[in-house]
Amino acid sequence: MSVWIGIDLGTQSVRAMAVDGTGQVLGAASRPLTSHRDGPRHEQDPEQWWRELAAATREALRDVPPGRIDGVAVDATSGTVLLTDRDGDPLTPGLMYDDRRATGEVERVNAVGAPVWERLGYLRMQPNWALPKLLWLLPDAPAGARAAHQSDFVNRRLTGHDVATDLSNALKTGVHLIDEDWPREVFDALGVPASMLPQVVRPGSRLGTVCAEAAEATGLPAGTPVIAGATDGCAAQLGAGALTTGSWNSVMGTTLVLKGVTRELIHDPLGVVYSHRAPDGSWLPGGASSTGAGVLARDLAGRDLDALSREAAARSWADPATIYPLVSRGERFPFDAPAAEGFTLGHVSDDVERYAAILRGAAYIERLCFDYLDLLGAPVDGEIILTGGATRSAYWNRLRADVLGRPVTLRENAEPALGMAVLAAGPEASASMIRTREVVQPDGTDLREHYLRFVDELEGRGWLPSPAAAHARERTTR
Repeated sequence: MSVWIGIDLGTQSVRAMAVDGTGQVLGAASRPLTSHRDGPRHEQDPEQWWRELAAATREALRDVPPGRIDGVAVDATSGTVLLTDRDGDPLTPGLMYDDRRATGEVERVNAVGAPVWERLGYLRMQPNWALPKLLWLLPDAPAGARAAHQSDFVNRRLTGHDVATDLSNALKTGVHLIDEDWPREVFDALGVPASMLPQVVRPGSRLGTVCAEAAEATGLPAGTPVIAGATDGCAAQLGAGALTTGSWNSVMGTTLVLKGVTRELIHDPLGVVYSHRAPDGSWLPGGASSTGAGVLARDLAGRDLDALSREAAARSWADPATIYPLVSRGERFPFDAPAAEGFTLGHVSDDVERYAAILRGAAYIERLCFDYLDLLGAPVDGEIILTGGATRSAYWNRLRADVLGRPVTLRENAEPALGMAVLAAGPEASASMIRTREVVQPDGTDLREHYLRFVDELEGRGWLPSPAAAHARERTTR
């Protein structure tokens, strides 16, 4: 049976996974990565990416027969960029996805590229996106320098030659996702030489094969096809199996991230939803909230969350409190409110009530995200797949099903590395490689009144636009 290798090149570590056609993991390993942070600066050493990727891959393949490996794909952090020379060696550190030193460049990027960004549905770029950072690097770039995303750098090492970038990683560098090419007039106006930009292909395209030098470093057999990957968020969506129109992957970790599938490009007047392009040409809209489980670590530090979950499940809730669990100041999705702050509705008397109130608020924001996506015209009637650390709590899974008023699916494994193995295997293999652990049904608890009270509060504070609030009320009371 064939085996595919998925590699997740993240912020804190790189993880490699060998997966067969039934979804069985035959080997996996990870290696840590080191970041250098200083205020708005966040850098990593590209050579460390390659060293640790090679080490993790060698370990993951230790018990896998070489003759069974049919492909490898790599995902990477969205918006991470560097400059390389003609041989693919780094000229700069990797400017990571949240490096914000390009604040001074973003205004010009948005002024010049406004018609394209509007057509692509996200309206404007942010300082941490890759194109402003590329402009920030440009004044010191030597002749012949080339732009590369994190995944481009390691894919070039894998193949031993220049490689195309994928549409997913290139989104925040300004690629025209409809034309599937760089908007040359924008880059000309910004002073970015055409020679600096790689060619562009869809995720899932073949980039080349593993060269002899990379084979020795990684343990991957020479000649193994190297497949264009995606961002880590899209990789997680692929690993979760949110692959059909109307299906959604809701990732509740430190913060909440939603990603789904639509046939048509979604345009968002608030600019909080933006879309990647899928390997088959459909669209992958999504957004990232500042709400999530990170508040549990902050506000209930040192507490046994599993015990709190069991105690919460054993209680009855006549008039439950709600906490708006913002991890940091400001909200990004389902509305844009830089001044938003956490708040509490109702009374919280102990840690069990605080825990449950945080979970309730996160579930309400998740519901509001779906209400807003429905307002934009996105299909939201398909399967909802929950992933992320929050799915360890059976109480939270049931609560989210109750708030959404529909079943939710849990997968056995939904890691980004699995998503890359699925991408490397191709669309015909995905159904057999993704395994369902459980489908959680709502138990009939009616939380609509409490949800609408939360919506009213967000609108009353001036954060949630009235059209979005009205649509949430209408959809909830149908």
